[in-house]
Amino acid sequence: SARCTAPGRARRARQKKRWRYLLRHARSIGARCSWLVARRSGRARAMAAPGFPPGFGAPVSGTGKIAYPKHFCRKTVDYSACTVRMLKERTLCPEREASPYTLDASPDAAVEMLPPNGTLSNAAASACTRFVHSALNKDRSSVNAGCWMPDGRRLITASYNGMFTLWSGFSFNFEATQQAHDEPLFSLCWSRGGEWLLSGDGAGTVKYWQTTLNNVKEVSPHAGAVRAISFCPTDTYFATGSDDGTVKVLDFERGTTVRLMPGAGLEAGKLHRWDVKHVEWHPDKAMLASASKDGSSKLWDPRAPREAATLHQHKGPVTQVRWHPAGRYLLSGSKDQLIKLFDVRAMREAAAFKGHKREVSALSWHPVHAELFASGCHGGAVHFWSTTRPEEPLSSCHGHGHASNAHDSAVWGVEWHPLGHLLASFSQDMHTKFWSRARPGEPRTAPRDEEEATEVGAPFGGGGRGRGDGDVGKGGGKGFAGGKGFAAGRGGGFGGRGGGAAAGGAGGGLNAAALAALAAMRPEGQ
Repeated sequence: SARCTAPGRARRARQKKRWRYLLRHARSIGARCSWLVARRSGRARAMAAPGFPPGFGAPVSGTGKIAYPKHFCRKTVDYSACTVRMLKERTLCPEREASPYTLDASPDAAVEMLPPNGTLSNAAASACTRFVHSALNKDRSSVNAGCWMPDGRRLITASYNGMFTLWSGFSFNFEATQQAHDEPLFSLCWSRGGEWLLSGDGAGTVKYWQTTLNNVKEVSPHAGAVRAISFCPTDTYFATGSDDGTVKVLDFERGTTVRLMPGAGLEAGKLHRWDVKHVEWHPDKAMLASASKDGSSKLWDPRAPREAATLHQHKGPVTQVRWHPAGRYLLSGSKDQLIKLFDVRAMREAAAFKGHKREVSALSWHPVHAELFASGCHGGAVHFWSTTRPEEPLSSCHGHGHASNAHDSAVWGVEWHPLGHLLASFSQDMHTKFWSRARPGEPRTAPRDEEEATEVGAPFGGGGRGRGDGDVGKGGGKGFAGGKGFAAGRGGGFGGRGGGAAAGGAGGGLNAAALAALAAMRPEGQ
């Protein structure tokens, strides 16, 4: 037969020799699924090798040599493993939930990391200082705003050129882009139920979007740029703040203006004497907070004929106001480089945070740890703060390489992932950067030189204020969860949603009752 002829035996010998060469020089298991070449009609034709799944190899070059694929590792942050571990420990070892969360300063301890919801006693462990990825859209423009999808799978960014860009929340790669507005975009806001997205542009237009980014409605309530949008707790109304100096409350379903907030002794219909830079609705009350370029922050009831209070805490334009998730405190950032915490119940300043070298332009509370928040400034720096330690930042973000700041230009926004394990920052330098929690054994900040790259304990220790293996340093001492200042838990302050005194004692952490209350209330709080 033909198979017994000498040419047939020679052909089979050549095929075996080629296979031995492939298997001997394959770089990885995936590269072993390489392609064979069969030259027909002067072109290289790729054929999957028998016994291996097709589609894994690289095509062969025109010279007949195998073009091996270039292997690279895309950074991926997947929270499923640590979440499963937390649920397992909560079920099998419930007593561990009340114990302090500590890890060895070793890379081997990374598999024991828990999500932020499983580390309620250690807020410093959720500071996202580790650089993961820098995303740049091909249509380069300043990234003015952004928000995570309600399910946390994607991030939406709004650019100065009026475009939406979708980025993956796991591997941080580009997914899609869409021309949303004809004017520059300045604000994005999801409804509390996560069913609708509102966007505001420089022409005073607000558009309604479904979760599939289908535009279904468009209204124009302002004559100037819409700088901020915020929904009421029931999603029935939403408030907008604009450069025309007004704050308006609109009916969401009809899209009509329900109330134009009046100002005392000002021009008709103007709440502030200058541009309104930000507005936010109280988490569960009929109260609004607005920040203006005139240096004031105002609190008011939408049903009242005038504002409830005017706060003159800063010496410069106020750029941001953020309600604490419990609703008892108001955080504000200003051009005077200060961040101030205001106690709404006592109507007094509770704390002042000083650490930025340029005007503060972004603020965001952590979704799980009530005492932790992030801030950004015009100089490109991103800092993490604890309300129990206002003297200095807990930590800061440093760009890859020798970059001293997170960004090269102004940071327009910082947004936490709904689970709290990631942070996204948006900047005028046209980049969207993703940051994750530091792993055990990694340096807390990016080293400037190779000789400075000494290993420093990551923030997974048991409380402290120095440098080492503690919460921020050596073990022992006053932890951030319940130290001096604002006590955590139901006893008062920032731990949970319960009442209590604003000033806490000098305790060293959360007790079991506070942790149980926090665990029970956390799903509703989010």
